[in-house]
Amino acid sequence: MLDFTKMHGLGNDFVVFDGRNQNPGLTAATCQTVADRRHGIGCDQILTILPPRHCGEAYIQIHNPDGSEAEACGNGSRCVAALLMDQTGRETVTIETIAGSLVCKRRNDGQITVDMGSPRFDWRDIPLARSSDTLHVPLRDAPADDCCCVNLGNPHAVFLVDDIDAVPLPEIGPVLERHPMFPERANIEFATVLTPDRIRMRVWERAAGITRACGSGACAVLVAAIRRGRADRTATIVLDGGELVVEWTQTDRVLMTGPASTSFFGKLDLDTLPN
Repeated sequence: MLDFTKMHGLGNDFVVFDGRNQNPGLTAATCQTVADRRHGIGCDQILTILPPRHCGEAYIQIHNPDGSEAEACGNGSRCVAALLMDQTGRETVTIETIAGSLVCKRRNDGQITVDMGSPRFDWRDIPLARSSDTLHVPLRDAPADDCCCVNLGNPHAVFLVDDIDAVPLPEIGPVLERHPMFPERANIEFATVLTPDRIRMRVWERAAGITRACGSGACAVLVAAIRRGRADRTATIVLDGGELVVEWTQTDRVLMTGPASTSFFGKLDLDTLPN
């Protein structure tokens, strides 16, 4: 039996295993079943807390619903940070990921700020299939064009549009995610700048589909809007599941602040899961 915690950040939900004292032994097939909302627990991503590899409190392994491994997860990092803070009594923890170390701090109101690091803009860092100005990336034969690309631990393509409600995201999201310009696929965000300090966005997450919130995606949206001259350095990002506050500091760090919630605890018998 495996202990797990079901958590979410603005409805972006996770199954969290603590691999420091148990071995989840997750295969791609197991991840797919655990993430299935009918046959398993149901989640947008699976997070496994592992012993630190360097100087952090823990390392997190992130699996998508299809079993593939993701580099970063902003909302998931807040959730894991909340668990670690409750366990250690600390108000600041460092989480290690494939994409680097994330420093997380709990504010007086209980919300958690994650330092997502510095955004990267070189076409090879996204990565893109060929050289391109990442401020205006053309997508040939695509249902949407002229995206702004940024890597914030994982690849993002941001489309700034006048009316986000007119975007048929369920139809075009999977097409854009797998566009040939993105050899490692990409997270797809559509955003409407309401005011310089308030932006509405929707997201199609790579390997997960539409989710109610995406922390790294919210960061990518603010960075893209600033690069296009449309937003202030700090803005409230309005997602389907709620609001995040994102700041791109003068020292080139992207700070994301939002809640982390625990839904329930449970035990999972892998032998009972359908194959």
